[in-house]
Amino acid sequence: MARPRANDYDDKRAAILREAAQLFAIRGFDRTSMIEIAQALGVSKALFYHYYRSKDDLLFDIIRSHLVGLVEATEAVDDEAMAPEARLHAVIETIFENYRDADHQHKIQINHLGQLTPEQQAELKGHERRLVDIVSRVVVALNPGLPAPMIRPVTMSLFGTLNWKYMWFRENGRVSHADYTALVTRLFVAAIRAEPTTI
Repeated sequence: MARPRANDYDDKRAAILREAAQLFAIRGFDRTSMIEIAQALGVSKALFYHYYRSKDDLLFDIIRSHLVGLVEATEAVDDEAMAPEARLHAVIETIFENYRDADHQHKIQINHLGQLTPEQQAELKGHERRLVDIVSRVVVALNPGLPAPMIRPVTMSLFGTLNWKYMWFRENGRVSHADYTALVTRLFVAAIRAEPTTI
């Protein structure tokens, strides 16, 4: 008979994902054991294995939870009825907000996604494509004449700025999240609209 789920199952699972993400990001995935994660959480090995049977399952769920939350939040704010500049700002702001306090998850996604099974990687890359598609549509809205071969390079250049913010941005620094969001929006609105419509 399967063990029934506790009322706080989802909260405990979320706590496991946060703690494991931190340990994987700081110590490295290969150098962190399931027992060390259980000890850091203050739970028994048996209880921990009730949630996750392997490190690979745990790694997959860390990245999947991060990506699903990011995609769903971005889809929720992307409104084709908005002015393109405001639409880009809303998307950038949402992505930055979801990256906030998620440096460990983001680092794991970049560094360890390739360690998962082909099937797991395919699912995660599908979530990534959904996010890229959202941003690509906003890019086209800003410059409808942008040649098709240039849409992806422009989109991925924007993601280069978004994705590596975690490497240098510091909370309570001289530049706020709001100020940096506005800066990135201005830079890319100007760049996308300046892009030639022929190649």
